[in-house]
Amino acid sequence: MKHVLLLLALASSSPAADRLVPREGTEWCNIWMPNANKHDLPRVLLIGDSVTQGYGTDVEKELAGKAYVARLATSRCVGDPVLHAELTAVLGAETFDVIHFNNGLHGVGSVSEKEYAEFLPQMLAHVRKLAPKAKLIWATCTPSHVNGKFEQLAPNNANVTERNRISTELMSKEGIPVNDLYALMLPHPEFCADGLHYKAEGKALQGKQVAQAILNWLPVQAK
Repeated sequence: MKHVLLLLALASSSPAADRLVPREGTEWCNIWMPNANKHDLPRVLLIGDSVTQGYGTDVEKELAGKAYVARLATSRCVGDPVLHAELTAVLGAETFDVIHFNNGLHGVGSVSEKEYAEFLPQMLAHVRKLAPKAKLIWATCTPSHVNGKFEQLAPNNANVTERNRISTELMSKEGIPVNDLYALMLPHPEFCADGLHYKAEGKALQGKQVAQAILNWLPVQAK
């Protein structure tokens, strides 16, 4: 009960707590922390949504023997104080060497791109505060799939490309490398299982690129 009260207190104290936060029909959060009792390898944290959750297992396989890969997948968009509470819960439980993070596919239609540009720096500041020694890597959002192809001006995809522009500009300014998963998947609509999610081939392709981006920043002895 004390932990629940702490999370609620943290949520209410976040920078975005004074606004009415739009909710989806179902909100969810999935935390995966393997090998929590071991300390012989570097630790990596993947932060994102169901797409991140999809390629998470592939990243674990790619980095087997080199790092332990944890995961925080959530439906919360930037600007939601509960996102800050979830980050606090995970980053307060463990120290990570590399954090590969993303946010942006959720909140389309309820959080404007202007608000996204306002709230994303708050998420970044929160992660930096809780994990000051971790190497950060930002991932762009993957494309939205419509009628068998990824269309630049398709519903939702216009929001995705604008959010990617906003986030890439911010991360470049802050000296944070960007892993461009949008560009990776754009030529491969055949790997999309539905409007947003991917088949095994797509997950494997993403997992390989994410793992390589992380491997570049692991402590030397782990490579």
